[in-house]
Amino acid sequence: MSKPEYEFFPVTEVPYTLCPGDDPKITQRILAKDPDSGVATRILRYEPGADSTPMGVQKHDFWEEVYILEGSFYDITLGQTFKAGEYACRPPGMPHGPWHTDEGVTTFEVRYRA
Repeated sequence: MSKPEYEFFPVTEVPYTLCPGDDPKITQRILAKDPDSGVATRILRYEPGADSTPMGVQKHDFWEEVYILEGSFYDITLGQTFKAGEYACRPPGMPHGPWHTDEGVTTFEVRYRA
């Protein structure tokens, strides 16, 4: 299976839902998802004050590309702030996070298997 086929549609029609970890300040809009593998394209939103420390450092078995649309967040492990206009490409197994943000951040993410 693969992600479904969609023509252009208003992203604002896709509701935000809680991300794994159930922090109400960390939500996502799933734009497309492969039901078999679980990989997805999404918009991720951390509201001001969000902190993913309880979820710890993340590693997963898929590729992930992330573009920061607005705001910024601080990577606690790296001791570095990343802001709007910056991009990451993470291969499977690459550790990243956790993060926190004072101002909030919104990212566009594409996840896939090679």
